Amino acid sequence: MPKTNKTEEILPTKAELEALKILWKYGPSTVRFVHEILNKEIKTVGYTSTLKMMQVMTEKRMVKRDETNMTHIYQPLLEEQHTMGLMVERFVQSIYNGSISNLLVAFMHNSKSSKKELEKVKDLLRKMEEE
Repeated sequence: MPKTNKTEEILPTKAELEALKILWKYGPSTVRFVHEILNKEIKTVGYTSTLKMMQVMTEKRMVKRDETNMTHIYQPLLEEQHTMGLMVERFVQSIYNGSISNLLVAFMHNSKSSKKELEKVKDLLRKMEEE
């Protein structure tokens, strides 16, 4: 995968991210497989919509298509952890003006945060502080 600078980073749309998550989880897949998982686990979409989205993702260089067989196989070109990191960075920048501490304060005050999740965050902060 060619290296890009920050201004060229590829950020998927919500729908593209859903397709990427399927490819990251299950590995190289056909459009039909991605379509079936989307319909089963996420939302009902038409097959031609899924096909068009995968074609656009190929043009954007998010996925590559293996055309050696009759059935085309798609595999992700974007790395999961890197992509998620970029998306979190964009989210923090746009919602919290780049302030991680404001994000953490909001997280800590969220009633949906379990004690286990809070402990994980505390452990991570302790480890970071020790380094």
